[in-house]
Amino acid sequence: MDTVTEDGRRTRWAEHRRRRREELVTAALRAITTHGAGIGMDDLAAAAGTSKTVLYRHFADKEDLYLAVADRVNSTIVRELRAAVAAADGPRDALAAITSAYVHLVEADPEVYRFVVSHPFLERPLTTDPVQRISGAIADEAARTITVHLRLAGARDTSADALAHGLIALIRTAADRWTTSPDPVPAATLVDDLIQLAWGGLDAVLAPAPEEVP
Repeated sequence: MDTVTEDGRRTRWAEHRRRRREELVTAALRAITTHGAGIGMDDLAAAAGTSKTVLYRHFADKEDLYLAVADRVNSTIVRELRAAVAAADGPRDALAAITSAYVHLVEADPEVYRFVVSHPFLERPLTTDPVQRISGAIADEAARTITVHLRLAGARDTSADALAHGLIALIRTAADRWTTSPDPVPAATLVDDLIQLAWGGLDAVLAPAPEEVP
C-alpha cells in the first residue's frame, strides 16, 4: 500500500471519529436537557441512543465526555456574546448585551448549565476548571468590548480588564443562585437588576478623569 493511500485513509478515519465525537456530544446535551443535570453515564448513553461501550470508544472516560460538553457550552456562550455586543453603541450597551445574553442562555437550557457548573463526572480536581475557563473567556470578551467603548468616550480604561472579570463573576454568581432559587424572578427582571447594579459602579469608577489643574 502506498503512503498517499494510507495517509488518505488515516485522514478520513480521523475526520470520521471527530464527527462521531461531535455527534455524541450533541446527543449528550439533548439527554442532559431532557433528563436533568444529575443524569448518570448509563442513562445518558441510553437517552443518546447508544451504549457506554460506544461512548468510551470516543471518550477516554466520563471526565473526557464532561470536558467535551463544557467546551461546547463555552464555544456557544462566547459566540452568542460576541454577536450580542457587536452592535453595542457604548459601554453600558455592551454591559447590557453581555448580561442579557448570559442570563438568557442560562434560562434557555438550565439543566445543561447546572451540569457544567456542578462537575458531576469529575472524580478529581482539574488543573483548569472548565467553568472558570468559560467565565474567563466571557470576561476577556467583556473587557475588550468595554475598553474600546471607554476609549472612544474619552474615559480612563486602566482598570477595565480587572473590573470586567469582576463584573462577570458577579453575573455568573447571580445566575448560579438564580437557577437554584425555589421562586426565581423572571429573567428580564434579573437582567435589569444586574445591569443597574453593575453599571452604577462601573460608571462611577470609569468616568472621564478630571483635567489636571496646572
